[in-house]
Amino acid sequence: MSVDHIVFIGDSVTDCDRLTIPPHGFGYVSKVAAKLSDKYQITNVGTSGNRLVDLGQRWERDVIDNKPDILSVAIGVNDTWRRYDSNDLTPLEDFESRYRKLLTLTNEALRPQFVLCEPFLLPATAEMNAWREDLDPKINAIHNLAKEFDAVVVPFDQMFTAALTAQTVADLAPDGIHPLDEGHEMMAKLWADKVFG
Repeated sequence: MSVDHIVFIGDSVTDCDRLTIPPHGFGYVSKVAAKLSDKYQITNVGTSGNRLVDLGQRWERDVIDNKPDILSVAIGVNDTWRRYDSNDLTPLEDFESRYRKLLTLTNEALRPQFVLCEPFLLPATAEMNAWREDLDPKINAIHNLAKEFDAVVVPFDQMFTAALTAQTVADLAPDGIHPLDEGHEMMAKLWADKVFG
């Protein structure tokens, strides 16, 4: 009997040192894998620092060639971050069109179940509150794409924002972007709940 294959692609939040802590790194992907036991084959191709354009450059090798039955995509915070630390803007229209192109290509080749994860941002500094003007429209675009491609949405940003009513940024992700272990555990639980209900 074949085992369904789940591929996780994204940036450092997905990567989590997967190459030095094989096979899945230390983050939410490893925790999802532990929850699913041996029921699924899981591949983590997250790569630190990636933006959507970087995913596109490795999509054939890391997604199409891996032939996922379920494809989980978690990307977008670096597309926002580079605007503010490097003056390197990813326009919303470019972000959405690139994302749609990758999903369309994958649908035509494989027809997997798509899982689109919200990029998230916690206000570790006062300046980061201003980043919302860039990130929030990208999150909205991901929700629109999820409807278009019948994808499951994993609302990481909503989850972390709600958690801040009881916990601090320092408890969850001190730099606002990279979660501590508890944050990754929360992500894994939400991911599994949304995908497998």
